[in-house]
Amino acid sequence: MSDFLIVGGGVIGMMTALQLSDAGASVALVERGECGREASWAGGGIVSPLYPWRYSRPISALSRWSEGRYPELAGRLHEETGIDPEYRQKGLLYLRVDDVEPALNWAREMAKPLERIAAEALYAREPSAAPGFDSALWMPTLGSIRNPRLGQALRQRLRQMSQVTLHEGVTVTGFARTGRVIHGVQTLTGELHAGQTLVCTGAWSRELLDTVDVALPIRPVRGQMILFRAPPGLVERVVLKDGRYVIPRADGRVLAGSTLEEVGFDKQTTAAARASLYASALSIVPALADCPVEHHWAGLRPGSPDGVPAIGAVPGFEGLHVNAGHFRNGLVLAPAATRLLVDQLIGCEPIVDPRPYWLSAPS
Repeated sequence: MSDFLIVGGGVIGMMTALQLSDAGASVALVERGECGREASWAGGGIVSPLYPWRYSRPISALSRWSEGRYPELAGRLHEETGIDPEYRQKGLLYLRVDDVEPALNWAREMAKPLERIAAEALYAREPSAAPGFDSALWMPTLGSIRNPRLGQALRQRLRQMSQVTLHEGVTVTGFARTGRVIHGVQTLTGELHAGQTLVCTGAWSRELLDTVDVALPIRPVRGQMILFRAPPGLVERVVLKDGRYVIPRADGRVLAGSTLEEVGFDKQTTAAARASLYASALSIVPALADCPVEHHWAGLRPGSPDGVPAIGAVPGFEGLHVNAGHFRNGLVLAPAATRLLVDQLIGCEPIVDPRPYWLSAPS
């Protein structure tokens, strides 16, 4: 029997497993498909909220802690697995921002580099950006990571660790329990037991916790994206306009995203979304019109009230915990969100106040 059993093999589940195993615990991770192939694969990989000044303090606290951890994590995984997650720290250009003063005030309060730059500086940084802008906001410290490769590297590292057992292709149907004590999970092929059970199943977390009558306000929110095959150097940094963005990869490919659609668990792509994303991308970088669209896909984000994730023990049960509901910021918050839960599980001082993320305050 493992010390910990994690349900869900996305970035949240895998980072949790990595941190627990680093702490010397034995960990079983259960994933119904292949680890890292749902929302963690489908996102863009920007490691900051898109407009961070518009978010609540609980999200800002986690994102600030997380952002500085990605260079070290990416370097570690590359060294240990040979898979490069391609962390790039080339900054973010914001075009056409309506709330400039609140943004700059937020940056001063948080000691975050953010400045308004003139057109000359904008086009010096991104010559391919659409013409006609007389200014932009510039955040030089923002980074991005190639999230599919991050997922591959995490999965490979966990497979190398003797105290971690991956159960892929295993569907969890409920919890193994005695009254209010959780002993593990029930699956289609039998029970798996552990000292503590963690639910990290993203948009599917509500369904699993429904089996023990725990109401978790998480819903699936579809996001569609497209990928351009562009020449290296056409786009060098993340550029954001009107809530849509382009993200360059090291090989020149450019992602464009994303939609926000309340359609339940439907992951189908649509022609309307493709056309909208294509138009948005060209409004940011017109030269993408000469580049073919190589791929179009959709993923399901775990939507939650105000985007604040649920992190901590599930009230009324012994041995059951949750880390879910990160909405658009799963990759952004993952290092801090997983560390926050691990701190509570192993008795360390939490990195931030855990109370804003609890399902409910203890009585």
